[in-house]
Amino acid sequence: MNSAIAALIGLALAIVLIIKKLSPVYSLMIGALAGGLLAGWGLEQSISLMLGGVKDITPAILRILAAGILSGVLIKTGAAASISHTVVKALGRRHVYMAVAFSTMLLTSVGVFIDVAVITVAPIALMLARRLSLSRASLLLAMVGGGKCGNIMSPNPNTIIAAENYDTMLSSVMAAGIIPALIGLVVTVYLIVPLMHKKNDGSDFVEEVEEGTLPPFWASILGPVVAVVLLALRPICGISIDPVVALPVGGIVGLIATNSWKRSSECISYGLEKMSTVAILLIGTGTLAGIIKASEIKDVLIAMLSGWEAGGVIMAPLSSALMSAATASTTAGATIASASFAQTVLGAGVAAVWGAALTNAGATVLDHLPHGSFFHATGGSVGMQIKERMRLIPYETLIGLLLTLLSLALYYICTLF
Repeated sequence: MNSAIAALIGLALAIVLIIKKLSPVYSLMIGALAGGLLAGWGLEQSISLMLGGVKDITPAILRILAAGILSGVLIKTGAAASISHTVVKALGRRHVYMAVAFSTMLLTSVGVFIDVAVITVAPIALMLARRLSLSRASLLLAMVGGGKCGNIMSPNPNTIIAAENYDTMLSSVMAAGIIPALIGLVVTVYLIVPLMHKKNDGSDFVEEVEEGTLPPFWASILGPVVAVVLLALRPICGISIDPVVALPVGGIVGLIATNSWKRSSECISYGLEKMSTVAILLIGTGTLAGIIKASEIKDVLIAMLSGWEAGGVIMAPLSSALMSAATASTTAGATIASASFAQTVLGAGVAAVWGAALTNAGATVLDHLPHGSFFHATGGSVGMQIKERMRLIPYETLIGLLLTLLSLALYYICTLF
């Protein structure tokens, strides 16, 4: 059997198993093995390719585990909640959608997982929904949109692994996402969210938030700022500080600034637990990436895009969008796409930073489908049933497409000048 078809069958099998509620890690491993065997590579070679795929992403897994310290500190010290409260108060009721979207973007951009960022902001959004008679759907869309914008300029797993597989600086990939994210935020809030029906839909699922126990804003934001500054030293002045160091240092600074040193064990354990889940998922993802990378899928895509002058550029976000749809995960989509297609994209003359940035943006297009955890976690955060939650999918896809198109536009502007 043609290896491209075999790999796609393996990918389809993994999707079906995930939808059937089998562990995503084992689903991906089974799909990878099935793809290798169907390609005619035999058991030994298939396993070797799977192990090779995991080996390729091991450095990124280490950096992702290190990021758990900063993420854990932001959540368990109340720093994330403090940041979101401050933003909502500053923008006020008049700009309620911008307030919740910007809060979620800010949390995601400083290293909080997008689903955790939405869950953190959700109680505030629900209180606003009840007081102002707004719908949960429109507020959730604003939060998800803000989170997607933050995700393309964050030190989150998807950005880390895209930078790693394209062998470029994490800080540069984060910087490449800033302009698309900011423009995307404005368009999301003022053009896409208004498309939603804004009638109150019974937002009684409200969890009150105690503000008095939260640390001050300056202390909450200090840790992420330190981490970002350390990462930016390499492009600014040539001092290279790896994310393995920069992200935990930011977490430690956050502990000290919020006077939460006694809770360090709790914070680190929480962050490690969250990142370990991602790391284990990436092991399964890596096995499938190894099979896809060895298959002829790249050749098929190249043939499809060969008549298009911009084909090599389009391959980065297109492959990532397809893989994020298959896995319903930004991280898994960015992992498989960057591991499988990075060399092809680079060979087409695309700079490593832009290859990683476009891959990262493409992963936001279809990462919200129902067979992934993000769909259910975000819907559950506002008490939404599956049928209600599914109505947001076209709008979320539109936001992901917007971010991808903005990233492509910025790439062409930068290459022209």
